[in-house]
Amino acid sequence: MPSRKFADGEVVMGRWPGSVLYYEVQVTSYDDVAHLYTVKYKDGTELALKESDIRSQSSFKQRKSQSSSSSPSRRSSSRSRSRSRSPGRTARGRRRSASQSREQKDDKKKTIQETSLAILVLVLFKPSENNTKRYNGEPESTEKNDTSCIILEQKLKPDLEVKRVLEQYSLRSRKDDKKKEEIYSEKKTFVAVKPIEKVPTKTKELEFGGRIGTFMLVFLLPATVFYLLLMCKQDDPSLLNFPPLPALESLWEGRVFGVFLLWFFLQALFSLLPIGKVVEGLPLSNGRKLQYRINAIGVLLYFEFELHYLYDHFTQFAVSAAAFSLALSIYLYVRSLKAPEEELAPGGNSGYFIYDFFTGHELNPRIGSFDLKYFCELRPGLIGWVVINLAMLLSEMKIHNLSVPSLSMTLVNSFQLLYVVDALWNEEAILTTMDITHDGFGFMLAFGDLVWVPFVYSLQAFYLVGHPTTLTWPAAAAFTVLNCVGYYIFRSANSQKNNFRRNPADPKLANLKFIPTATGKGLLVTGWWGFVRHPNYLGDIIMALAWSLPCGFNHILPYFYVIYFVCLLVHREARDEHHCKQKYGLAWERYCQRVPYRIFPYIY
Repeated sequence: MPSRKFADGEVVMGRWPGSVLYYEVQVTSYDDVAHLYTVKYKDGTELALKESDIRSQSSFKQRKSQSSSSSPSRRSSSRSRSRSRSPGRTARGRRRSASQSREQKDDKKKTIQETSLAILVLVLFKPSENNTKRYNGEPESTEKNDTSCIILEQKLKPDLEVKRVLEQYSLRSRKDDKKKEEIYSEKKTFVAVKPIEKVPTKTKELEFGGRIGTFMLVFLLPATVFYLLLMCKQDDPSLLNFPPLPALESLWEGRVFGVFLLWFFLQALFSLLPIGKVVEGLPLSNGRKLQYRINAIGVLLYFEFELHYLYDHFTQFAVSAAAFSLALSIYLYVRSLKAPEEELAPGGNSGYFIYDFFTGHELNPRIGSFDLKYFCELRPGLIGWVVINLAMLLSEMKIHNLSVPSLSMTLVNSFQLLYVVDALWNEEAILTTMDITHDGFGFMLAFGDLVWVPFVYSLQAFYLVGHPTTLTWPAAAAFTVLNCVGYYIFRSANSQKNNFRRNPADPKLANLKFIPTATGKGLLVTGWWGFVRHPNYLGDIIMALAWSLPCGFNHILPYFYVIYFVCLLVHREARDEHHCKQKYGLAWERYCQRVPYRIFPYIY
């Protein structure tokens, strides 16, 4: 096993990926498995570099001194060789040789001066407050509304930057340049540049409480679901009135599990039908883009059994979904052990079994063209949520002998149906979310998609079946307005973000201002994203409150969803904050100064 060359804390010269330029960096750690050094640049940017991309500072100084000391000797030997030429040559030939020699030496000197000048210009003529701008040719202004510059920044390469500076500050005369072009046009050489491959590193910063936290969540999440469902069945669903535990044999029924499997696999079959458009996701770490078929809006099913059956066996359906999600999570982890390194999730590659099992080891597990994570994010759980709500509405009418559903049940169903239809109609927007681009597919998302979403998000409708609430029309109108406000903020903010990510050069977005970053992407500072950093979270929370208010104020149980959702989004915002700070560096700090509030304006 090769020994490391550079120690932690040592200041060295690190090559910026994709360029020939070296910058002063400090070694922070070393990965013995991947043989990569984690180095920190002066602006705070941290990258993983190979040992071949790192040089000691002394080697740079030594080369400089050797270059300066060897020049006189070369000039001296050149003069001596010139004087010792054959006496048979004519004086004119000697003069021409001496003249050519002087031109060559002058050319060499100019080349060295130009290279030094190019590097000097790159260093001096860029703002010193953000070194990442120098690495990527980022413009000096911190706020722009010209979306075309993002496209240029993505195409700009460091070697082209050096070439541009050399041409701009050339020390040669135009006559010399013309001669050079004539010479090089006769013998052109094409050099194939090998692209730098990104080697995935181990996940060092563990989330969700690390190994202990994820181990506890594997048991805590299912227990929470069953506790909530058992509480809703009680006549007095107060928090202090703990429900009696049912017999274990009553929690499982083969027919219920069969119905759940039928639902899941029929949804999978419909998602594979050759209908709807095919779109590309965001580029992966290796530059590849996955394709996704968009057809979820047309995949609503009708089952040939009475929906009241779903209400009567609701807890058994939840147990069946939990058992299936656990089996799916085990399959996902086992198959991820054979996945290539570049297909592993950046946040689920820690090397610890329980952590990677919970967060997801593989980023986009696929069976052929069938993407398991993308399918579970939208189809069985989200559409199942609507089916469960409809079953609760029909059960309320049957149990209480109503000819029409109650106003409270109608509002809850309508509000949540709008949310689901919006998600399915804008199915393509999910491809830019954190779940798809960063999180792996493990127990966290499998349980969340198949159990938590359909059985916890439908808690208000389930509560209203056993605890009907009378609602006045003015109150219903106020709740409707509140939901519409939340939906408008949620949808318009997400549309701005998704359209800007997909096509920043769209003329419709010309009025949006942004802060350019070293990655070539921009951070929006106008519209909803200039109001708070996560306006879509704000709209989500407002809608969650509107869904709970029709249940009245007798118990806190139907407000579990909005309380949980605030905690979830605050935690997710903290994760976003951490990742964006690492990814965008000082540009993110400038964005935070420009937009100080995270979710709630003037509060948080």
